[in-house]
Amino acid sequence: MASLRASYEQSHWEKRIVTRADKQFVQELDQALGKHPEKQQIIAEYRSHVYDLMQEEDVKESYEEIVKRLGTPEEIAAIWQGEANVTPKKMQLLFVVLNILIFLGGIFLTIVYNVYEVEWIEVLWQRLTAVPSILIIVYTAFWGLLGYEIGKEFGSGGLKILRKTFTYAVIPNIVLMYLIVFKLIPHQWFQPFLNGPFIIVCILLTVVLFPISWIGYRWGRKASV
Repeated sequence: MASLRASYEQSHWEKRIVTRADKQFVQELDQALGKHPEKQQIIAEYRSHVYDLMQEEDVKESYEEIVKRLGTPEEIAAIWQGEANVTPKKMQLLFVVLNILIFLGGIFLTIVYNVYEVEWIEVLWQRLTAVPSILIIVYTAFWGLLGYEIGKEFGSGGLKILRKTFTYAVIPNIVLMYLIVFKLIPHQWFQPFLNGPFIIVCILLTVVLFPISWIGYRWGRKASV
């Protein structure tokens, strides 16, 4: 599917090339990338960036201008060669494990606070429960970071990776919602979190996590240029 998309973008690009600068940049990028496994996707991505760049009114249609804005083909290739070791599976595993660790950390803190008398745990618990909005903001930022890193590392080919990573990583959230709704966990342990408004906010947050990740992905994709 990716190869068909790259082929379509290449034929579409060839129809809209109007300067030698465009051709020179793409040809040099092709050579600089060598046998990179995602060579066609990278070239297609930068074809799109060059085209968008040439549409700006204050941009001169020259090779020097393209290089000034996007970097030399060698610099771009060096960046992508360095990131070739970052595979989709490694990225997925990283964020899935991080999300699980966040949940395990919360479970550990809750059990220690309710079962044992540890002074610093009690202080930490009181501070966290006093400002649940901060927890929500930090956790939302985590999902935005997930999308940003995938967009930055994999560019236009990262959307599929984002969907798969999100699906795996969100499983602990869904399990926790199930346990809360059906009261399968001791609610008194999680006070004052388990009140009506907070539960509603958590459910709504779970619904909007993917759009937040998608926004982060788009931001990261632009940052990869």
